[in-house]
Amino acid sequence: MHMSLENKKVVLAASRKTEEMSTLIEKQKGTPLVRSLQGTVFLNDKQVKEDLERAVQEKFDWMIFTTGMGANTLLDLAEEMEIRDQFLQMMKDTDIGARGYKTFAALKKIGVSPLAKDDDGTINGLIQSLKQFDFKGKRVMVQLHGENAPSLVTYLEEAGATVMQILPYKHIDPDLDTVELFCQEVMQSKVNAVCFTAAIQVRSLFKYVTEKGYTKEILDAFGDNILAVAVGKVTAEALRDEGIERMVQPELERMGAMIKELSRYYEK
Repeated sequence: MHMSLENKKVVLAASRKTEEMSTLIEKQKGTPLVRSLQGTVFLNDKQVKEDLERAVQEKFDWMIFTTGMGANTLLDLAEEMEIRDQFLQMMKDTDIGARGYKTFAALKKIGVSPLAKDDDGTINGLIQSLKQFDFKGKRVMVQLHGENAPSLVTYLEEAGATVMQILPYKHIDPDLDTVELFCQEVMQSKVNAVCFTAAIQVRSLFKYVTEKGYTKEILDAFGDNILAVAVGKVTAEALRDEGIERMVQPELERMGAMIKELSRYYEK
């Protein structure tokens, strides 16, 4: 039986599945600490309905979808508003960009095939595939998921596009006392590793860290002796965007695989 997490304190930044992950860490003699850096998410439907109404009236050259759930939510809301047919027609008449296989699948179901799509599930992958198109003077609608993807919007605006963002979900910040406690633990090296299971955890953390002026200490801690663990590509991309380079990431994007990968790292 592996005991490779013995004497290791492993922080879980997630808000769900924390019990299962804690059990996996304890089985390897590690100490799990749950510090949820993820606030709650709710459907931002009033705002989105106003945006949809506007979107259907205005014409766009491009529509970009970044999550399957978001694309489906927009269609559901359009149906509730009795403008689904117009919205679908608009999607069929417009150049489409998509990030992630779930988004691709959601679009395929309604007979829409994207002109541009990522090859690796990331926003940067999508940007790469948009580079062959000219966005000068183009009007682009971007569906984002609860947190904005600043790099995508910045890219489009710098390429000369006018961007309208639609956010079907809204994030409420995590509990700030928890985030502060987490920052102190990291800066004082009281923990050994931090498992991030969603990009939003990284973004929420760094939004707080920037406001508090902790950025340098936090990045130094992760650079030196605290190991960042990312469940998958999108989370890893968010960590790199914030300046964390040293990290462990499983081949298989699953929470169990992530804990295994972490213990393998400590066996070396």
